[in-house]
Amino acid sequence: MATETDLLQIDDQLGDEERLIRDTVRAFVTDHVLPEIADWFEAGTLPRPVLTELGKLGLFGMHLTGYGCAGTGPIAYGVACRELEAADSGVRSAASVQGSLAMFPIWKYGSEEQKEEWLPRMAAGDAIGCFGLTEPDYGSDPSSMRTHAVRDGSDWVLSGTKMWITNGSVADIAVVWASTDDGIRGFLVPRGTRGFSARDIHKKMSLRASITSELVLDSVRLPSSAVLPEVTGLRGPLSCLTEARFGIVWGVTGAARTCLETAVSYATTRTQFGKAIAEFQLTQSKLAWMAVSLYQAQLLALHLGRLKSAGTLTPVQVSAGKMANARTAIDIARTSRTILAANGVTLEYPVIRHANNLEAVITYEGTEEIHALALGQALTGMSAYR
Repeated sequence: MATETDLLQIDDQLGDEERLIRDTVRAFVTDHVLPEIADWFEAGTLPRPVLTELGKLGLFGMHLTGYGCAGTGPIAYGVACRELEAADSGVRSAASVQGSLAMFPIWKYGSEEQKEEWLPRMAAGDAIGCFGLTEPDYGSDPSSMRTHAVRDGSDWVLSGTKMWITNGSVADIAVVWASTDDGIRGFLVPRGTRGFSARDIHKKMSLRASITSELVLDSVRLPSSAVLPEVTGLRGPLSCLTEARFGIVWGVTGAARTCLETAVSYATTRTQFGKAIAEFQLTQSKLAWMAVSLYQAQLLALHLGRLKSAGTLTPVQVSAGKMANARTAIDIARTSRTILAANGVTLEYPVIRHANNLEAVITYEGTEEIHALALGQALTGMSAYR
């Protein structure tokens, strides 16, 4: 079913399940998110009940199998991310962190006991998770993290600080990555554990409708059963980031689509010099390039979804998608803002909210520069990281 801006009818490539998920998520955000999102953004909050409702819809860990997870295909997951981010990047981030950064490592690397304890509750939205990797001084270079864990008898003792953690203060379980004598390991840290605290980060101008926190681990004592047993080293957290980045590849096309649709609607109703501004050649040129850029991003997302469905998707391919689509989306948002002129900077319209959000999206889960280096290494066989 093509929308008025989907001139290439790209959604016609979706299967029946994917269209059903598209329509279900779109209806949810239309009824429950869009009427409130500007106020949430202005207040700097995302109400916890919204997360519970996302769980009830089956969107948490929907691409995982078993343990109460929906077991949908990658493209279905991508479509859900797209429709959530068409409303707001913060809402998509909450779902992405829950499913791909908190649930995925438990599902992939956890013990059977850990899976049974946490995954059904997280899938249902009864328990919220967060992912503790980034630190105040180490973002793009997680191998240099200062958070560390040492053995004390049969226990582990964790100390350190994590920064820019989505869902941090509302999380019931934190997946925290720490350096150990054996390499980087993942630990499950439940809310309320002695020495563990989360403080919200305020005064941010991007992803305001999202809970962003600092995690503090002050000699947190955990039993040996808290360790994710099936992974050691950076491949653990990096594999989680690859899962989440795939969702971003799709998600940002939703934000871009909203900005394009808003610009088209505004341009056809706003009059200057006696006619709609959509009748001016410069405006039509802007709209045309926005549309073509969006189609390219959508087709790239669909292609990567098909590769993932076939089991052949690589981290470098995800880097290409995240780098390209995040840049495309913010460019579309900025161009849309110029069409709306002064009205483009108010929360009466969604454009400035999306533009501000995308300033964070092009940075988190791998900056544009880091993804460029990943592609550069793949192209040349030479690493520029060190």
